[in-house]
Amino acid sequence: MYDFAAMGAWLEFAVRWTHVITAIAWIGSSFYFIALDLGLHRDRNLASGADGEEWQVHGGGFYHIQKYLIAPDKMPDDLVWFKWEAYSTWLTGFALLILVYYLGAEFYLIDPAVMDLAVWQAVAISAGSLVLGWLAYDWLCKSRFGNDNTRLMLALYVILVGIAYFYTHVFSGRAALLHLGAFTATIMSANVFFTIMPNQRIVVADLKAGRVPDAKYGKIAKQRSTHNNYLTLPVIFMMLSNHYPLAFATEWNWVIASLVFLMGVTIRHYFNSVHARKGNPTWTWAVTAVLFILVMWLSTAPMFRAEEPEEARGAALRFAEAEGFDEVHDIVLGRCSMCHAAEPAWEGLLWAPKGVRLETEGQIARAAREIYLQAGVSHGMPPANLSFIEPEERAKIVAWYEGAS
Repeated sequence: MYDFAAMGAWLEFAVRWTHVITAIAWIGSSFYFIALDLGLHRDRNLASGADGEEWQVHGGGFYHIQKYLIAPDKMPDDLVWFKWEAYSTWLTGFALLILVYYLGAEFYLIDPAVMDLAVWQAVAISAGSLVLGWLAYDWLCKSRFGNDNTRLMLALYVILVGIAYFYTHVFSGRAALLHLGAFTATIMSANVFFTIMPNQRIVVADLKAGRVPDAKYGKIAKQRSTHNNYLTLPVIFMMLSNHYPLAFATEWNWVIASLVFLMGVTIRHYFNSVHARKGNPTWTWAVTAVLFILVMWLSTAPMFRAEEPEEARGAALRFAEAEGFDEVHDIVLGRCSMCHAAEPAWEGLLWAPKGVRLETEGQIARAAREIYLQAGVSHGMPPANLSFIEPEERAKIVAWYEGAS
């Protein structure tokens, strides 16, 4: 009989791998075209009528690239559209959100110490916030308020700070920052699907029909692309943050997230300026360094210590009541809790690895799947078997988990 927990872990791994691959493709093409567009030589009178050109060398060959604001004399039939990178990134990301945070809501999404939610409530808030976030952002961009790009960017930042505060007061710290990344990535992907691509299709159709496209379509697409440009780096940070308790497990996690969005702006401003040959604003790196030092300082605040319920609840209750739990509880306390504690006893550790604490029955029951996979099925934990867990003890962990599943 197949081990469904292991299969689920491999499915999660496969989706995560695909998500990373598609994200690299999307971010890579996005950064490339931003740099290309900003770096085009527009001071040359090109016989082709192109707006600008650039010569590049890569992979042993030379590339002569030209950009047409309207269109070449003849629209090519094999026009390449860059869209599936964005779509695939969002689809795989949402699939991962379902696998990890929806199906494992009681373990990863909900923290009773923050807000004691039912699974359906947490999932509804999660999915609903992504949809409502896009609708609110899109409405703001299309309103008269959105005519001023600077004003719009400031308003967007305020919204993101508010959403960061909201998520950290509803979900677990790990899920909150991950959702902030998903919220932002949804806006970015929806910009491509609902705005940029439809506008480009209208422009191409007009050109093929011999009509002069309305300039508003290019202006709108440029606005949304600019937003995507400045949001990319913070999204990557949020997606990586679930591996670092210093980012998500402090009471100032929402402030840390807010500062990361500012760092995304300063870093991208530097590269945009350099690519556009508008100087070398090295001051942006000084600002970024100050912001990062502030983030590090905030992360040293006491880890979030809200009182956790001692007893197991929901899905965890099944594991706490399963045969063999008492033995597993003793094994974990003896082999794992010296590190996975509020105050780790292992020299050099200042906080529990990944923020996972295994000191109470409730904490151990809630981490049943991870204990099973990391210390039962595999030998991932303890690292290098530093606490000398015996094969018989691993077998008891496996029997306990499988008996409860």
